[in-house]
Amino acid sequence: MELSTVAAFWAVSFLLVLVPGADWAYAITAGLRERTVLPAVGGLVAGYVGLTAVVVAGVAALVAGSPLVLTVLMTVGAGYLVWLGVGALTRPSAPAAGGAASTGSWLRQAVKGAGVSGLNPKALLLFLALLPQFTDPGAPWPFAAQIALLGLVHTASCAVVYTAVGTGARRVLGARPAAARAVTRLSGLAMVAVGVALLVEQLPG
Repeated sequence: MELSTVAAFWAVSFLLVLVPGADWAYAITAGLRERTVLPAVGGLVAGYVGLTAVVVAGVAALVAGSPLVLTVLMTVGAGYLVWLGVGALTRPSAPAAGGAASTGSWLRQAVKGAGVSGLNPKALLLFLALLPQFTDPGAPWPFAAQIALLGLVHTASCAVVYTAVGTGARRVLGARPAAARAVTRLSGLAMVAVGVALLVEQLPG
């Protein structure tokens, strides 16, 4: 597998990671509410590792051959996005008092993070539709190994960016409760808007 192909995929995936969405909103929430963002980011990363494994197992080919499967996945992901957005709107994050409060166990944070990334419609499209296009059937590497490498490249970018986002939220918004709630509500509104748009798009024409 040529290095230029890996670099091209990294450029595309990194730009997608930089676009705020459900992952950003969850990282910001963790930065404001939890003692550390690592469990939340670890969960987000685990979700992407799981998606990589799914594509390696050949599910991407199954989805490509069955538009109904992709429609169902996108609908579930969009519905979950709306649910997360409504939660952000009704229960906006505020800095934890003294930085010591926590909303749940590390395992719970990680599991929720895995759900956020694993059901993120943007991630589903990236892994199930875009990622296989960067593989080379004529390369000496097996298809599964190419997918695994590309998936890990994307996952590494996610780990770095989301850790920075969560930590940055703590430092920048930690002393500004009103600003923190406004940012959370804005993220929630964006998630609801994107989720509803995706749901409408899945409706029969």
